[in-house]
Amino acid sequence: MSSPIKHFFSLTAFAFLFLASSQTASAQLGLTKHTGALPDGASYLIEVPANWNGTLFLYSHGFVTPGSPNPAKDVGDPVTRLYMLSSGFALAGSSYAATGWAIQEALPDQIAVLDLFNQLVGTPKGTIAWGHSLGGMVTAGLIERYPDRFDAALPMCGVLSGGVAAWNTALDFGFTFKTLLAPGSGLQVVDIADPIGNLLLSEQMLTIAQTTQQGRARLALVAALADGPGWLIPTSPEPAHTDFAIQELNQFVWAQTIDLPFVFAARAELELRARGNPSSNTGVNYRSLLARSIDRAEVAALYQQAGLDLNADLQALQDTVRISADPEALHYLETNIIFDGQINIPVLTMHTKGDGLVLVQNESAYNNVVSKAGNSALLRQTFVHRAGHCAFTPAETAAAVHALLSRLSTGAWGPLDASSLNSVASALGPGLNIFPTPIGILPVPPAYFDFAPSQYLRPFDALGGECQSDPVCRAQFSAP
Repeated sequence: MSSPIKHFFSLTAFAFLFLASSQTASAQLGLTKHTGALPDGASYLIEVPANWNGTLFLYSHGFVTPGSPNPAKDVGDPVTRLYMLSSGFALAGSSYAATGWAIQEALPDQIAVLDLFNQLVGTPKGTIAWGHSLGGMVTAGLIERYPDRFDAALPMCGVLSGGVAAWNTALDFGFTFKTLLAPGSGLQVVDIADPIGNLLLSEQMLTIAQTTQQGRARLALVAALADGPGWLIPTSPEPAHTDFAIQELNQFVWAQTIDLPFVFAARAELELRARGNPSSNTGVNYRSLLARSIDRAEVAALYQQAGLDLNADLQALQDTVRISADPEALHYLETNIIFDGQINIPVLTMHTKGDGLVLVQNESAYNNVVSKAGNSALLRQTFVHRAGHCAFTPAETAAAVHALLSRLSTGAWGPLDASSLNSVASALGPGLNIFPTPIGILPVPPAYFDFAPSQYLRPFDALGGECQSDPVCRAQFSAP
């Protein structure tokens, strides 16, 4: 694998910019493209440059809202695509046969693409799974379900706590939101019959809450019980630890634009798939969750400013009738998917600190299960000091790819400290150290930093055996 690494970094920034600006970039690369449909109706895309070095990257895309276009994707963004192809790597991926929480379709569809690649192009010397968001989850699922098909993996901003924990966290958000901000409103937390109407009602309740000190304090509590970050804009500095007003405002916008659509609308698609509600908060001790939340100081300060009794609201949460999972629906979500940490290849993950959709604490959960399985030597995790979901620059992604290829080539992990990764990213030049914004593409320096996220607030093994040996996990379910 040493020759792909050398070639990967041989492209100068000038040459890259020339390729990126040229309308004939594909022709200059001597690109061979294969497209078509899989037997289940999913589309696929395969791209192979003329100077293919024998390594294939299989890309798994993220969540697609039902009703939205769902084309096949083989990379996360066009800049990274051109860089990877110019460096001699082949790219491939599928659309999946369905949208929404499409883990069930994604796993076999991605393997079908690998089989097609072997038929149409040839067997790769090495195959690396990578993907963003839900695609990061698919990536982790692929290497557990099909361990002999991959040589390494790069899950980026992935739902690595697993489906049960992720949707239980969403349930905590919905349950506390309704209890504290929308009691008696008819808002549906589970068994959602009208997702659009339900979302509109939640947005109305959110807007009302944000207009008062009391509402803002309670919204901060809702966010805290899901460990929601108080950082929103990728190109902005992280708010000061004591700037609670800005943190809450950012949490409000996260809720308005990202969280509420998933919690109060997208759940309906999952419930249809699972044939019931797969989530539960039976026995959850919300006092314990707040005590371990990254936002506990913010909540205490805003409650004090608003003249509210925090203990009274926590007791109200404890006293409200809880929600139980439908066993068959829970089994569906366990299957699609939770992780057991049984990895047999190098895995490198990436995550931004201020991710309000897929919390950075997902990395703690994944590290926990991999460690318990005795496979810590195969896992390394990297973090970018930026807000946003999957808010990586092409250079940061390229630096992670380099680190993973180096691990494959040498058999040992090289330097993965922030300084080393940032040096690699910086050396790629201005063409890759960029970030898209509403006002255009801006130059952005690499922002890897040395970081250890807090523990995921919810158990991430289907509330199962893992909790029996973990005192912190057990405490979450102790009596109030």
